[in-house]
Amino acid sequence: MKVITLALAALMLAAPALASDITGEWKRTDGKSRIRMANCGGAICGSITWLRDANSPAHVGQQVFFGLKPSDGGWAGSALNPEDGKTYDGKVTLSGASMTTSGCVLGGLICKSVTWTRAN
Repeated sequence: MKVITLALAALMLAAPALASDITGEWKRTDGKSRIRMANCGGAICGSITWLRDANSPAHVGQQVFFGLKPSDGGWAGSALNPEDGKTYDGKVTLSGASMTTSGCVLGGLICKSVTWTRAN
């Protein structure tokens, strides 16, 4: 009985960590692309795995999120915008099966966000 109680307690403690896992395949809600978020050297990185528009300035395999680490209930790092080739302060938040990524300039005064859902 004691072992079962300890096992249940361990699962309850692990549940929030599992729920906030951003690793895996994500599809953009507008259907334009997919990315894979994965561990890369102790942080999370994201690379494009699929594009609807073959003429896009982005390309499959291109890394667009760099060095994401836990920060204020989400993740913070850098985000590359393939359309202008610039790197911005990046943030990622997760809500259930929905992920929002944003790139910001001027200390977060101007941001652009994209919503993603888990790809099955």
